[in-house]
Amino acid sequence: METVIVFFGQYFGYILIGLLAVFFFKKRFVFLALQMLAAAILSRGIITEAIRFFFPQDRPFVENGATPLIEHAASSSFPSGHASLFFALGTVLYFYNKKAGILFLLASAAIGIARVAAGLHWPIDIIAGALIGIGSGWIVVKLSHKFKH
Repeated sequence: METVIVFFGQYFGYILIGLLAVFFFKKRFVFLALQMLAAAILSRGIITEAIRFFFPQDRPFVENGATPLIEHAASSSFPSGHASLFFALGTVLYFYNKKAGILFLLASAAIGIARVAAGLHWPIDIIAGALIGIGSGWIVVKLSHKFKH
């Protein structure tokens, strides 16, 4: 079971990014790629980091004195950067292809659950990260379509 948790919590995200990258080499997906980049920067790079700066929260393994299944710095856990990033990407993808978007969002949830099971996050970290990601993805899609038309 630990192997599954480590796989989803540490490595599965790379597979998802790799799958997305395959499509970005096609000219018709350039706008989608730019939207995903903008959503990632907004959710992970700006909002998540600002919240972490102003409201630091110890990770479970720090608070509990435990050893996490995945090695990690004792940085702030709230909100989850992985959740904010992957839910932002999944939300943007959802606006282009509902089935692919739902699958990506489910995969994002699997990553979040694994990171809780690995001792890196509290459940609220994942929930907050998911909400930030979904909100960021939605904002980027809505604003970019206004500028495109």
